[in-house]
Amino acid sequence: MTDKAIASTTIGAGVQDCLVVVLDFERYPQWANDISEAVITGTDDAGRGSSVRYRAEAFGRGTSYTLAYDYADLPVEMRWSLLEGDIMRTCDGTYRFEAVGDEATAVTYELEIDLLVPLPGFVKRRAEERIVSTALRELKRRVEGSSDA
Repeated sequence: MTDKAIASTTIGAGVQDCLVVVLDFERYPQWANDISEAVITGTDDAGRGSSVRYRAEAFGRGTSYTLAYDYADLPVEMRWSLLEGDIMRTCDGTYRFEAVGDEATAVTYELEIDLLVPLPGFVKRRAEERIVSTALRELKRRVEGSSDA
């Protein structure tokens, strides 16, 4: 059974500034603390990463996984789904971007994970909530504080 975590934040930058950061997968290890490696393994016709292999610390251990990205609804929404992973059956998610005036963006992050390892539901939910809240906090810090974002 999969669990879903959802969180939102407002970032003091426009939607395009947020997209520049979330689409620059290979720089994730510079600002996303749990990601130690991100390698684009496929691109779409626009040159964006259509599949990306990650190495991360998750659920108390190192993990490797590859995500497939869907940009059909950009700039409003970016989706991903798990292609392969060593401890997950499912790792599907969505970033939603909504302009708030001219200088801010409401970002919602939704994540659904199903692990291969049996864990109590409350442990999985806590881990998902931590991943989502940490990802949003780190994204906000990167977009608002980085001149090269």
